[in-house]
Amino acid sequence: MITLSHIIKRFGEATILNDISLTVPEGSVTALVGPSGGGKSTLLRSINLLEQPTSGAVQIGDARIEFQPGRKIAFAEIQKVRCETGMVFQNFQLFPHRTAIENVIEGLITVQKWPREKAKTRAIELLTKVGMAHKADAWPAELSGGQQQRVAIARALAPSPKVLLCDEPTSALDPELAGEVVDVLSKLADEGTTMVIATHDLRLASKIAHQVVFLEAGQIVETGNAEQIFRDPQRERTKRFVSSISAAQTL
Repeated sequence: MITLSHIIKRFGEATILNDISLTVPEGSVTALVGPSGGGKSTLLRSINLLEQPTSGAVQIGDARIEFQPGRKIAFAEIQKVRCETGMVFQNFQLFPHRTAIENVIEGLITVQKWPREKAKTRAIELLTKVGMAHKADAWPAELSGGQQQRVAIARALAPSPKVLLCDEPTSALDPELAGEVVDVLSKLADEGTTMVIATHDLRLASKIAHQVVFLEAGQIVETGNAEQIFRDPQRERTKRFVSSISAAQTL
């Protein structure tokens, strides 16, 4: 489904991602964990090319792009990869002047040129899936953070992407509201939605992830299934990180 090959990302002299290779199978959930500044969000954003790698290759399904320093990638190539993904941001990024249902249908109408009634039917289906159909006509300012994030998930799913990318989807929420989002993502995982999630929330990662990737300083330190990484990590650095985050989340 997703193959990242030898991804390097530099900002000036700083190397943010250093030779990252990773495979995400179809129907699986991969959690990217690690300390702040370790490269989780940059790696996530490199998958849908919101950040373009300096070198390496990104492939989603049959769409593949190879990057080299100084090589300009055609926008059509970028769009071919980007259209395979849906993105959920940390701070929701809903349009404040659009209702919940209008947020979901906006991309379908504007970008994909769906008829309004078809888009509305799709939006109601997705708002129902995330438990937000009863708030379809509410403005974002009238919704809690958890409700806004659930609408954002519905919006990301609207064009039926091959993979859902989530950048710290619970970090802006208190534990109770975060639980609402965890439940929705867990349901999507059970349905076989392919997801890559950058997160500090070990509850989210341990509940739904099939594969956990621990990153630090732009490199993969350890990869394994959720039980292995969170209960019996092999690398000492991973052990320290899991212990510190687990303790913080129980305070």
